[in-house]
Amino acid sequence: MKRLVDILRDTHHLQAHDYAALLTAPDGDDIAYLRQQAQQVAVDNFGHGIFVRGLVEVTNVCRNDCLYCGIRKSNTHVARYTLTHDEVMQCCQQGYSLGFRTFVLQGGELPRDKAQWIEQLVADIRASWPECAITLSLGEWSYETYKRWLQAGANRYLLRHETHNTAHYATLHPATMSLTTRLECLEALKQLGYQVGTGIMVGSPGQTVGHLVEDIQFIEQFQPHMIGLGPFVPHHDTPLGHHPAGSADLTTRLYAIFRLMFPKVLLPSTTALNTIHPEGRLMGIKAGANVVMPNLSPAPVRNQYSLYDGKAVTDAEAAEGIHQLEQQLATIGYHIDWGRGDAPNNPPFMNNL
Repeated sequence: MKRLVDILRDTHHLQAHDYAALLTAPDGDDIAYLRQQAQQVAVDNFGHGIFVRGLVEVTNVCRNDCLYCGIRKSNTHVARYTLTHDEVMQCCQQGYSLGFRTFVLQGGELPRDKAQWIEQLVADIRASWPECAITLSLGEWSYETYKRWLQAGANRYLLRHETHNTAHYATLHPATMSLTTRLECLEALKQLGYQVGTGIMVGSPGQTVGHLVEDIQFIEQFQPHMIGLGPFVPHHDTPLGHHPAGSADLTTRLYAIFRLMFPKVLLPSTTALNTIHPEGRLMGIKAGANVVMPNLSPAPVRNQYSLYDGKAVTDAEAAEGIHQLEQQLATIGYHIDWGRGDAPNNPPFMNNL
């Protein structure tokens, strides 16, 4: 197994059955070696600095009805909100004062007529803090809408494909959504020149090792600038709320695989991972992650942006807990890197594709 890790580290590529072997091997010395090598590759490329992004959850209104998501449109128990333009600007001002130089605007998929509102918001953030990066994570929109947001000043876009298996995708989403549309959106974002992120929901109901290998191979081919990985965490008010959460072990194995595959990719250690395990954030970093995203949203709405049960929203997960985050990172020899942390324009991992 260590030989496979060395091959992946040196060539950034394995065969499908080798990825499956890494995902299914017992959690022992070989998997510890996988994580150690991934952590070393991250340190070699980024040092011991961890990039921070200020997360602003702009709305929990969503026009979709994904079967796993707590803010799905059919969930009548959600108190819906959309931040005002001024509230979002205030969040960014707070973040800028704390030292953040990347803002991530995340939300459910708003009605189509809200595209111009997002465009104006992006333009005003760009005008107010021209040196900052703006990342959007707002779901599926048209090519023209993505283009307008880019022209207004957005730099990055995160859109997880969630699963690359068509049949599995259909078990997680309503019939009005399709994997084809999701992949077309990712291609549009890449063609337009965004720094693009995609990713997986690890341990989602019905997911197999074969599905994960398909995901790895798709991501290998797509060559994203960012990879967003988080474990499935159930929400009680959804059709899939009775399924168990994904595992921290499998999630961090995937972190390590992708770090060895893509040495310079931006790889967040996610809130979902920290939700299912008290040391989740640090486990992610020790498996090769190099980004964390403290929450800048107004405190009263953080619990309303409830994608899953038990979401961590306080202490080191919150922007106002940045000193706690610094202290946590220091326990494993890391520190905050306040830079924008841009991904390279031409990812240096094309030699095997």
